[in-house]
Amino acid sequence: MKATWNGVVLAESNDTVMVEGNHYFPDSALNRAFFTFSNHKSTCPWKGQASYLSLLVNGELNADAAWFYADPKPEAEQIRGRVAFWKGVKVTD
Repeated sequence: MKATWNGVVLAESNDTVMVEGNHYFPDSALNRAFFTFSNHKSTCPWKGQASYLSLLVNGELNADAAWFYADPKPEAEQIRGRVAFWKGVKVTD
């Protein structure tokens, strides 16, 4: 699977985990040069608290376009150490 935005590959891996229609990429698959801080958080009743990352590609910011669960609830343990995308990021195989 490959995650792209604004013409750049953000992550690529054959080892994604699908949860609720989203591919979660291993943290090691991210091209960290395009990720930047976000202080946004949200809570899922069964996964726990999500933290977000923003994208900065070719001078364009895509705020809170990636998320991860640093300490997921036991039911969501399979996504620990993984990142998913939204907000226009294309995930293709």
